[in-house]
Amino acid sequence: MIKCIAIDMDGTLLTSAQEITEANRDAIKKAQEKGVEVIISTGRAYEEAGDLLKDAGIITPMICANGAEIRTNKHEIVGTNPLEKSLAKEMAEILHQNQVYYEVYTDKGTYTLDKKMARSLIMDIFTVSGHIGNLEDIQKAAEERLEVIHEVESYLPLFEEDAYIIYKLLVFHTEPTKLAEVRKKLSGVKGLAISASGQENLELTAVNAQKGVALEKFVQSKGISLKDTMAIGDNFNDLSMFLKAGRAVAMGNAVDEIKKQCHFVTGTNEESGVAQAINLALSEES
Repeated sequence: MIKCIAIDMDGTLLTSAQEITEANRDAIKKAQEKGVEVIISTGRAYEEAGDLLKDAGIITPMICANGAEIRTNKHEIVGTNPLEKSLAKEMAEILHQNQVYYEVYTDKGTYTLDKKMARSLIMDIFTVSGHIGNLEDIQKAAEERLEVIHEVESYLPLFEEDAYIIYKLLVFHTEPTKLAEVRKKLSGVKGLAISASGQENLELTAVNAQKGVALEKFVQSKGISLKDTMAIGDNFNDLSMFLKAGRAVAMGNAVDEIKKQCHFVTGTNEESGVAQAINLALSEES
């Protein structure tokens, strides 16, 4: 019996136009009405995700930044799994040496050294991936993301001042070989979890800041077993959830390697695959 449902956002709950379909909204509310705990589990910072969910009328607890932050259904922070400052600086040095662009996620928001570079990279990634169809929508999506990112001259204050808690470093590059090279160099760093939410990025968090770890803590706090939990996602940063959940569901748009790790494959994010998975699970209980 499914008692908890964890849902990823990008490529899963969201369409390529960054929208939540009516079918997905209705299915989530239907599950909640039946007493199922629903939690949104995203690699996004809260600032990128919270208002979007509120605007859609979806009220749930949240796992943000891949598990670095956990929030209640009122979006109050109840748990964090930050990166140690020394670890963050070590990773930053490797990234600087390899000349790759990256952003720093903190409890005070997300930071970049170069918004122009961020805009160019995001537009290139959206264009190459084909997730967004036309230039106008690509520009809109890029600008919406940049609205919640702060530009700074240096990351050093973030790494050195106690006022900031580091959640995640997000690396972008359009060349897969470059990302693979950087990933190999980072793999020797102790206490680091490396995942990805797309072919063009790497997500770097503390080893305990993973969706699966955060989900396990959440269900335990609710007295729910992981075997009664369903996780829905599309990419490698969802893998830790899939390995723990009793029912792992891959989106139809997920890569084959992810689909192989799951019990079921649902429709794509454009086909309201989340709603399909939820409605199927609920129908099995009736």
